[in-house]
Amino acid sequence: MIAVIDFAKDIFQFDRILRPYAFNLTKSREESEDLIQDTFFRAISNQDKFVEGTNIKAWLFTIMKNIFINNYRKNMKRQIVFDKSDNNFLLDSVTKTVAKNDGDRTFLQEHISTAMDGVSPDFTVPFMMYYEGFKYQEIAEHLSLPLGTVKSRIFFARKEIQNRLKTMGINHSSN
Repeated sequence: MIAVIDFAKDIFQFDRILRPYAFNLTKSREESEDLIQDTFFRAISNQDKFVEGTNIKAWLFTIMKNIFINNYRKNMKRQIVFDKSDNNFLLDSVTKTVAKNDGDRTFLQEHISTAMDGVSPDFTVPFMMYYEGFKYQEIAEHLSLPLGTVKSRIFFARKEIQNRLKTMGINHSSN
């Protein structure tokens, strides 16, 4: 039991270092507090998996990141709406029937693909991931790049593609 108390003291010294990271992930003080608490709980619960002599700070950051990703995925899968009636039925909001014409999008996508020829993959890969609906943070994690780098590359890819589209005689402003 004393070993658990010593281990808890060791990990709680990183509380001040973990707080900004948790807030950066969640963008909410309340959620970041929950994330920190979950991280410490998980670390203490899995103390037996920690290898002495390894970087405990990195281990805590990894635990926090994994908890955040798992919670994020759970929240994305759970897209429910509460009915305001007395019965409080849960409705699945994913089942929407919307018919739309993607002709313009297909036409524009062909021109974008042509305009992207010759643009560095360093810029086009994050741009296409963003275009396909990925969030900046997801792209950064997938490509193992800093968030600012991803945003810059998408911005520069967009500007380069816009310039190439203009040279092709296609002006499409979507601001």
